[in-house]
Amino acid sequence: MDLGLHLASFTWSGGSATFVDDLVRTARTAEDVGFTKLSVMDHVWQIRGVGPKEQEMLEAYTALGFLAAVTERVDLLAWVTAAVYRQPGLLAKEVTTLDVLSRGRAWLGIGAAWNEEECVGLGLPFPPTAERFERLEETLQICLQMWSDSDEPYEGRHYRLGSTLNSPQSVQRPHPPILIGGGGEKKTLRMVAQYAQACNLFDSPELSHKLGVLRGHCEALGRDYDEIEKTVMSRIDLGPGGSNVDATLEHLGDLAALGVTHVHTMGGDGSRTDWLEIFGDRIIPEAKNL
Repeated sequence: MDLGLHLASFTWSGGSATFVDDLVRTARTAEDVGFTKLSVMDHVWQIRGVGPKEQEMLEAYTALGFLAAVTERVDLLAWVTAAVYRQPGLLAKEVTTLDVLSRGRAWLGIGAAWNEEECVGLGLPFPPTAERFERLEETLQICLQMWSDSDEPYEGRHYRLGSTLNSPQSVQRPHPPILIGGGGEKKTLRMVAQYAQACNLFDSPELSHKLGVLRGHCEALGRDYDEIEKTVMSRIDLGPGGSNVDATLEHLGDLAALGVTHVHTMGGDGSRTDWLEIFGDRIIPEAKNL
């Protein structure tokens, strides 16, 4: 099992005076201790459950480009991109650019979008739910076409591209891996089975059931279920001085028994890196054996 780090909050105790240095140190330390993926949110305001909307939030692909320049090995992605925030051709170009500049470390993490408040606030598109899922699927199709050898037009219900030319092409071939976030049983998990290399589900009592639904979609579409990386987003509380390490490892073992191969956890205060070092010393080496 691998672990990844999700940078969901940039409101750190060092404040604006040390922010950039803290971000660099956090990213490099995460890579050095063995995290395999590093992600940011694709939001423009902070989200509920993490903090008030007024807290600091970086634009995803600008931040990922910066992180590509200060790291060397860790995979980079938005966890996850809101499909309707950008035109699909531009999104494919952004992920391709990240892949080129990171020397082949970009993923496309994507979902249908949910945060209406920030969309209304900044004038971003937020169509009804059914349309967002239609646009998500067309976006996946457009990205895959742009990463192929075809530069033919694309004609969908919502998007029309006169040419899907993409130069330079991605370093990873046939394309950067695609992770689709969400556990919707009729649409999202069907799209995982049809288009993605990884799913992302929440660490919840429903996890086993959701994986069973994904397996059913794979069988219906003729997709090898084992080809798909099963990831979960999980809040890992190390406790004071790492007092919860044993309980954390036990829980990771339970997830591994379900077939989960990657656990993504939210980061803490980027002004400190001692909590990352606990992961590197006590959790990541053991998790690799699960």
